[in-house]
Amino acid sequence: MASADLAGGGGSEADSSLFVPGDGCASATPKDYQPLLESDSSSASAAAVPISLEELERKYAPYVRRDAYGVMGRGQLPATEKVMLGIAAVTLVPIRVVAGVLILVLYYLICRICTLFSPPSRENGQEDYAHMTGWRREVVVRCGRFASRAMLFTFGFYWIKETRRSLDNEVNEFEKPGAVVSNHVSHLDILYHMSSAFPSFVAKRSVAKLPLVGLISKCLGCVYVQREAKLPDFKGVSGIVTERIQKAHKDYQFPMMLLFPEGTTTNGDYLLPFKSGAFLAKAPVVPVILRYPYGRFSPAWDSISGVRHVCLLLCQFVNHLEVIHLPVYYPSDQEKEDPKLYAINVRKLMATEGNLTLSDIGLAEKRIYHAVLNGNSLPRVLREKDD
Repeated sequence: MASADLAGGGGSEADSSLFVPGDGCASATPKDYQPLLESDSSSASAAAVPISLEELERKYAPYVRRDAYGVMGRGQLPATEKVMLGIAAVTLVPIRVVAGVLILVLYYLICRICTLFSPPSRENGQEDYAHMTGWRREVVVRCGRFASRAMLFTFGFYWIKETRRSLDNEVNEFEKPGAVVSNHVSHLDILYHMSSAFPSFVAKRSVAKLPLVGLISKCLGCVYVQREAKLPDFKGVSGIVTERIQKAHKDYQFPMMLLFPEGTTTNGDYLLPFKSGAFLAKAPVVPVILRYPYGRFSPAWDSISGVRHVCLLLCQFVNHLEVIHLPVYYPSDQEKEDPKLYAINVRKLMATEGNLTLSDIGLAEKRIYHAVLNGNSLPRVLREKDD
C-alpha cells in the first residue's frame, strides 16, 4: 500500500566482484548529523566500477539485511533451522493464514454494512469514505483498530513495546496534529498505525480495486496515486494530501494522514532524506519511530521478495516491535514558511530520539543495489528509476 520498493525475482547472492555506478563512499560517525552515505544519483550514468561485497554493503547500508537468512533471504541455513522452518510451514503457517483471512473477511463485512446507503466522496478523482461521521465512523474506526491489532497478533506480534516520550523543550499547545510521520521499515508498519491511530495514507490506485482490501482502504480514506494524464482541474496527490492534513488539523473527527516521508523502506537502522510533501500543510505532526528487534529473521522489507518475506515471517513463532511516540511537533513560523527546513528538523529529531543513522541515499540507489543482487542490467534499472 505504502510506497515501498521490492526486491523481486531470482538471482544468486552477490559474489566478490560486483559492478555498480560510482566509486567510493563517504563516512561519518553515527552520532553526527553528517550523513553516513552520500547520494550518487548525479553519477548514476557513470561507467560501472567493480567493488567488493563489503564495499557494496557499506555503500548501500540502509538496505542490507543482516539476519540469519542472508541478504535476499536465500542464505545457507543450518539443518536445525531448516527443520524448524519445515515444522512451522505445516503447522503454524496454515493456522495463521486461516486466522488472517477470517479477520480480513469479518472486517470487510463490517465496512460493507457501515457503507450501505452511504455513497463515497468522489472529489478530485478520489473515491473514499473519509467524510463518514456518526456511528458509522465510530464502528469502522473501533473495529478497524481491533482487527489490525488482531492481524499483528496473527503474525506473531503478541506484545508491542510502546514508549511515549516528552521533550525538555516540549511546547504546551493544544492544536490537533494533521499527520503522523513515521520511518518506513516494513509493510507491517501500516497495520501498527491502523491499530494505533487509524489514519488515512497514500496508496496505489490499484489498491482501490482489490477484493476486500479495496473497500477497507476507502473506509480509511486513502489518497490514491493518480498515474493518468492530469486534467486542468486536477490538483495532484501532493495538493490532495495537503488539503487532507489541513482538514484533519482543523476537524477533530476527520482522520489524520499517515505519511512515510522517506519514500521507501530501509532495514530499520537508518533514516533516509525526508520529502517535504508531509510538511507543506504547515500543520503540527506526530513523529513515530518503529523498530523491529529480531533474532533469526528481520521483519524489515528491504532486499527480499514480498512472497518470501511473508512466508518467513509467518514461520516465526514470535516477532517483536518497539514503538517510540514523540510529542506533537509544532512548527515555528520559519518552518511553516520553509517546508524543507521543517522536514529536516523533524528528521533530525527522529534520528536522535530513535538512535538512527542519517543517510543521504534514496530510492534510486536502492534500485541499483537490488539490480546488482538480482543480476539485472543496470542501464535498464537506471532508465526505470524515474517511473
